Amino acid sequence: MSSTYQNILKKTTFDPPKDWLQIKTVDMHTGGEPLRVIVSGFPELKGNSVLEYRRYCKENFDYLRTALMFEPRGHADMYGCILVPPNDGEGDFGILFLHNEGYSTMCGHAIIAIAKLAVEMKWIDVKEGDNVLKIDAPCGRITAFANVKNQKVEGVRFHCVPSFVVGLDRKIQVPGIGKVTYDLAYGGAFYAYVDMNKNNFDFDLSMESYRELIQAGMEIKHAVMKNDSGIIHPLEKDLSFLYGTIFIGDSDSTGIDSRNICIFAESEVDRCPTGSGVSGRMAIHKARNEINFGETMSIESITSSVFKGSVVSEVDYGTFKAVIPQVEGTAHITGMHTFCIDPKDPMKNGFILR
Repeated sequence: MSSTYQNILKKTTFDPPKDWLQIKTVDMHTGGEPLRVIVSGFPELKGNSVLEYRRYCKENFDYLRTALMFEPRGHADMYGCILVPPNDGEGDFGILFLHNEGYSTMCGHAIIAIAKLAVEMKWIDVKEGDNVLKIDAPCGRITAFANVKNQKVEGVRFHCVPSFVVGLDRKIQVPGIGKVTYDLAYGGAFYAYVDMNKNNFDFDLSMESYRELIQAGMEIKHAVMKNDSGIIHPLEKDLSFLYGTIFIGDSDSTGIDSRNICIFAESEVDRCPTGSGVSGRMAIHKARNEINFGETMSIESITSSVFKGSVVSEVDYGTFKAVIPQVEGTAHITGMHTFCIDPKDPMKNGFILR
């Protein structure tokens, strides 16, 4: 055996120079949608609330978002989160969501994943049955329930913030597409919901239509952003923006009610059914009397992963009659990373090729 190969077997770790930043993460996925959980090494964020931490991160450390989400450490559809202190003493922790465009207000797949990770990492005192976590997202407090059986997480469900319908069956003229009918609703983030059965598109909701879905989703998003004045959160200005377009269609899978494909941020395609999107859908279905308390809908994604959605209660929220939705899914850990940032690397802040 060569001496070089012997040295390879003996030395399997790299010790970065002291001027290199090291950021440690736990990587996960929920229904195929990635989540890079930043657990150490990120600079301290200043503020007194999750929204203030979000603002401070955007203004001071956005280059680290791109470094961790973009290539060569990530990719165009990477997603991540940073854990921060809760808004008050009743919360367990706060969370910031990162993606290729910036910082979202709500992310259901991240809530499902981080609730499971909290159990796996023993950040909480784990017990059999439901382990309750109060998580402060930019959109408000989310209550998650990690169900443990024989010391293993069987599944996670969460109660979202009040979710409401702004308008049903709205019409808009989209350049290159024509007239589109959509619903505008909020489930922690605003989405334009486009029912395939109410519109005539030359694509379907299969993986083969991936590029067409991105193109149409972004064109619809930009048209709605430009022309719909209803994208205003009743309580918080920072939440008043359209996050994406969600296409809804029939499913060929037994026991599945419909398919949900979300095009969000800057042309990202959600691999899971989109937790905040399902939350908004629960508000839409309740407004249409298509779901009642105690009933559940199974909604699949482009990868055929499934979330279950239901309505827990109704509440008044500003001028809206809102619902508290419940969304249920599963997540898995895929790896642990220590990312190094060489200050002399010309691509240290990342780049994207799509």
